[in-house]
Amino acid sequence: MNATQHIKIVSKELGFDYCGIAKAEKLDDDARRLEQWLSRGMHGTMKYMENYFDLRIDPSRLVPGAKSVITLLMNYFPQQLQQTDGAKIAKYAYGNDYHEVIRAKLNALLSFINEQIGAVNGRGFVDSAPVLERSWAQKSGLGWIGKNGNLLTKDSGSFYFIATLITDLELEYDSPYTKDFCGTCTRCIDACPTNAILPGKIIDGSRCISYFTIELKDSIIPAEMQGKFENWAFGCDTCQDVCPWNRFSKPTQEAAFEPLPQILNLSSKEWESFSEEQFRKIFKHSPVKRTKLKGLQRNLKLIREK
Repeated sequence: MNATQHIKIVSKELGFDYCGIAKAEKLDDDARRLEQWLSRGMHGTMKYMENYFDLRIDPSRLVPGAKSVITLLMNYFPQQLQQTDGAKIAKYAYGNDYHEVIRAKLNALLSFINEQIGAVNGRGFVDSAPVLERSWAQKSGLGWIGKNGNLLTKDSGSFYFIATLITDLELEYDSPYTKDFCGTCTRCIDACPTNAILPGKIIDGSRCISYFTIELKDSIIPAEMQGKFENWAFGCDTCQDVCPWNRFSKPTQEAAFEPLPQILNLSSKEWESFSEEQFRKIFKHSPVKRTKLKGLQRNLKLIREK
């Protein structure tokens, strides 16, 4: 068995659902698209998106001598969905913080490579560094970029975390995914409450509900957006929920992503009654902690006043 086969088998054993490998090279086309997107101000107040431009488009700037980009997908579609008509939480935040869960698995995969294949220089990333994960996923043959900007798989939809391992190990490369199965469907565009999804697979991040409920730190939401959150208090899944390909989504087998009972059943009134201590205790290992109690209360107020 060669190194590539070994890596794909071990990735499965670690709990990753898909593993694809692409040749490490500059992403010139993505560089042009990213530059245009930034110039149009679609990143809003997310100024960090402007930083490390060269690192985003060139893996060798992150790992000197990079030869391979390994992309891994991990399913997070929950076994149970929220049963409350109160505040809605994006499904990726139902369970434990994916950064912690996946980072440990990436470290384990890198350790395996070093111990069983040979000493390599490599770094793992999971939504925490300037890496264009979806582009690498498509180049690795894992799926196509949908009109909602998400990576779509034909077999099981889009409810996946994307992780990347860049290494100077030369491997066998998968063929890029060249088909687009969105066709003439516009359900995600039509359903977006804030018109953040534009033709041409362009997402105006400055209009996305996830941006307003998580990224935006201001206490005031623009008046034109008020009343459009459709009960989303943390993130938004609307464009994924309406996507026909997500009818094939399968529940995750990762125990760490099992939903917190509070997320499944709490009413908006119960969410609003949280003390700082309760919030920190319940969401200690949850992505929800990112917005802090103050931010969550702001979002709940917007929902209540719609």
